[in-house]
Amino acid sequence: MIAITGATGKLGQLVIEFLAQKIPAKHIVALVRDLDKGKALTNLGVTVRQADYDKPHTLDAALTGVEKLLLISGNQIGSRTAQHKAVIDAAVKNQVRLIAYTSILNVDNSPLELAKEHKETEAYLRASGVAYSMLRNGWYNENYTDLVPVFTANHAITSIAPQAQINSAARADYALAAATILSSAGHDNSVYELAGDNAFTIEGLAQAVSKHTQVEVKAKFVSDEAYLAHLVALGVPAAFAALLVDAEAQAQQGFLATQSNTLSQLIGRPTTTVAQSIAKN
Repeated sequence: MIAITGATGKLGQLVIEFLAQKIPAKHIVALVRDLDKGKALTNLGVTVRQADYDKPHTLDAALTGVEKLLLISGNQIGSRTAQHKAVIDAAVKNQVRLIAYTSILNVDNSPLELAKEHKETEAYLRASGVAYSMLRNGWYNENYTDLVPVFTANHAITSIAPQAQINSAARADYALAAATILSSAGHDNSVYELAGDNAFTIEGLAQAVSKHTQVEVKAKFVSDEAYLAHLVALGVPAAFAALLVDAEAQAQQGFLATQSNTLSQLIGRPTTTVAQSIAKN
């Protein structure tokens, strides 16, 4: 049995869809916090079980009979390390053989504030004794394509990182890589730096948005303070907005870029460019 946490999330749903193309659906367990939201997954023929990161007793039952587990990192920043430890502890108790964990690109030397909990989780997973696959995902194309309406409304992409090179890929690319690793052998105690084949700049992103929307959009570079205010004005909570400002600042220093083509090698095709994702919207 292969289980996926956060199965009703955007990444989790895609992983299950790809996995169901590779192995019988009856061997897939979708772990969800809310069973009502997980009902749609039963249409794929998978088993749905309740698993709440904050309720360890649900994790023990959810992982019964599971051989491999995809631990998709939680979204409650500041609480994630404790949540992930609870899942890993339950996996150890249930003798899960392999845990694949969705970490962050370049985590070993990444100064991103967002990397801190990933570093802690990776360390705990390594110490657990369970075989692991670290899936160090780069930025998603969707981080930008979801904001295209904002970009076109403002005729601008506001940023603090004119020199940033960003190797992003589509969420589906990362999901397919995870499904590939979970459904095949030879991935024990492995680390994968996963990102898009080709980097783009904010200027390049603006050009791609302009081309595919027929609305003139330009890159607008501002101070850290102005960028924070911009994000808050868009409705981003202040604490999370500060993390995004930090991420852009580190992107300027090259920490969202990589020369790795591991993602395209795993999925057997070139990764999806941000321009391609924009064109599909």
